[in-house]
Amino acid sequence: MLTATVTSIGRVTRRVFEPVGTGARFTADVLRSLRDVRSWLPELSTHARILGVESLPIGVFIALFTGIVLALLASYSVGDIVPPYFVGTLVQKTVTLELAPVLTGLALAGRVGANIAAELGTMRVTEQIDALETLTFDPMSYLVVPRVVASAAMFPIVVGTAMLVGMVSGWGASNLLLDISTPQFLKGVRIFFTTFDVQYGLVKSASFGAAVALIGCRAGLTTSGGAQGVGRSATRAVVISAVMILVLDAFWAVVWLTNRTLK
Repeated sequence: MLTATVTSIGRVTRRVFEPVGTGARFTADVLRSLRDVRSWLPELSTHARILGVESLPIGVFIALFTGIVLALLASYSVGDIVPPYFVGTLVQKTVTLELAPVLTGLALAGRVGANIAAELGTMRVTEQIDALETLTFDPMSYLVVPRVVASAAMFPIVVGTAMLVGMVSGWGASNLLLDISTPQFLKGVRIFFTTFDVQYGLVKSASFGAAVALIGCRAGLTTSGGAQGVGRSATRAVVISAVMILVLDAFWAVVWLTNRTLK
């Protein structure tokens, strides 16, 4: 009885922690493959366009309506208790620190993560990756590294654009729907603005991009089972990426915001 219990606990523990170990080894392999610049650099611009530039409309669309909603919620929450310019403050802080990075990251996790997992998964089940290995191409350097680097570099660009659009849409909603003048809104934006706000959001988004690409690549390279396996890999990549974005969001808040106050 005791042996069976210990065996069951060991099996569950291994099932829980094994993905962590394999993920860490995969990340270490990617970092080692970064040294092979000649293999991944020519592919970088292509993936930057596919994963980043083509994702800009998604980020802009999300930020457009997020800014409007934030302005209305800020006005509803503070009402006549505080001066109207605080609407600008609340929109600026929430867009740059949290909502632009996280909402855009979650949306791109669906687009980028599924794209990478499906593409690499199809290459795996059709034995294209085996063919690359036969031709002495390293799949990590040729397939994984350019996607990870491009994703980590382009996520901040998409999120930065989303920040700007969110601020502009919040200003428009304040002008048209809340009768808050442009000078009042800009006063609220400037009075508590620090460069840290933008820096924090962009650094978070870069970590989100790297995580989404790593998860998508690993899901794709471990695909098996034909078309159904590709579908499962894409789904798994999106779900795990979304969870990891929330985990990283909490991590950066604990590491970077703890004991920090406005000066």
